[in-house]
Amino acid sequence: FCTLGAVVGMEFYARYAHRILWHENEMGWSLHESHHLPRTGPFEANDIYAVANAVPALSLCIYGFLHPGLVAAMCWGTGLGITRYGWMYMFVHDGLVHKRFPVGPLGELPSLKRIAVAHTIHHSEKFGGVPYGLFLAEDELKQMEGGVQELDLLVERATAKEKAEREALDG
Repeated sequence: FCTLGAVVGMEFYARYAHRILWHENEMGWSLHESHHLPRTGPFEANDIYAVANAVPALSLCIYGFLHPGLVAAMCWGTGLGITRYGWMYMFVHDGLVHKRFPVGPLGELPSLKRIAVAHTIHHSEKFGGVPYGLFLAEDELKQMEGGVQELDLLVERATAKEKAEREALDG
């Protein structure tokens, strides 16, 4: 239960941190801004946030592994959940959306493509930066007039572009 709770909780924390701490906070923006600019190398200043989130996850896992009892087990499960969310986020955000590494056939799943396209709306700032979350981005877009329609349109365009590219390769 702690693992699942941490995975879900991290999406809400990520939404909060992304908006309040990284976009609306001058110090946070000074690091996060690198993510909204063209990358010039394999890393960007924004990557420090992944390291910062790994510290509590690793600490909870280590504590839980080295100590007996229910509290330690809950710590381990929570740390594992934070870690799993980080892997999921990295796969979709860094791999699928920003193409920092190949994602393989999982990247073809329609639900993951929809999540990836929703994140491109964040980078367009069409709705004032919404969505700030990743996996529940569509829920944020539902609150914006025309948000889901924009997502549907962009998914349709991306699908058509991919189909045309496949047909061109097939000859």
